[in-house]
Amino acid sequence: MEKEKLYSAIDEKYHKMGENPETYLKGLLQAKPINYWDYIQVDTLLTLQKTRTDFKDESIFVMYHQVTELVLKMMIHEISQLVFEDLNETVWIEKLNRLNRYTSMLITSFDVMRSGMSYDDYNVFRYTLTPASGFQSAQFRYLEIYCTRISNLINEEGKKRLPENPSVEELFEHIYWKDAGTNRQTGKKSLTLRQFEEKYQNDFIALAKKIAGNTLEEKAKKIKNPSPAFIEKLKEFDDMYNVKWPLVHLGTAQHYLDSKGETKAATGGSEWKKYLHPKFQQRKFFPELWTEKDLAVWGNEK
Repeated sequence: MEKEKLYSAIDEKYHKMGENPETYLKGLLQAKPINYWDYIQVDTLLTLQKTRTDFKDESIFVMYHQVTELVLKMMIHEISQLVFEDLNETVWIEKLNRLNRYTSMLITSFDVMRSGMSYDDYNVFRYTLTPASGFQSAQFRYLEIYCTRISNLINEEGKKRLPENPSVEELFEHIYWKDAGTNRQTGKKSLTLRQFEEKYQNDFIALAKKIAGNTLEEKAKKIKNPSPAFIEKLKEFDDMYNVKWPLVHLGTAQHYLDSKGETKAATGGSEWKKYLHPKFQQRKFFPELWTEKDLAVWGNEK
């Protein structure tokens, strides 16, 4: 009886697709069993660590950043569903819990960078990475664009430079992270920033236009009668991603670039001490959820 139900369900599935189920069954008869290493593409994955020096810990550095990119991809996977689908509060809370767990992984993963690499080795091999920089992580920028209006990604100094009724393109010229590679007095941009813009800027602008009015921030406002638990999860994500994670990143940079008071330059040439601090970035995904007092002390933990 169970087999009959199964065959009937298979028949129904493929007929709805306008396909002949017998063709698929014949194909299944010839298919090889799946295994873990093929499904996960382990052999390929483990060949993606291409180092530029003979320092052993450089491979740790590469793998750490590859793991970070995969975590960011998981987060974007969750956020895009919230942005493009109409989901109820229960599903939102479930996905916000996932986002907060992923962000916690990003925060704690900096222990790999801080304690899992040789200080001296890193400060030699890192020069071969110039002008590459983690600043050039496109997924980090995509996530920000999905999460909030571009105006929330412009700090107070950037807002002073904006014209009236700025276009999306004009907003992007003053987005906080471009300060890391732009001399605001001369307008000159670093090679790190110029390369990044050339590869990704059009895609960033296209995404911002596509989701205008439907960012995570704006979709959250459409939840009717939001519960205190829902609001708290949004604030937790905002604080973890935009305050706690940048502060841990800053602490790791200080460990490798300034632990001996040497104030070494970042490989991308940014003023990292200022740029990495949330008080400078002033990035907030849900600014309307915070009190004026909260906003006044944003990032003051360090």
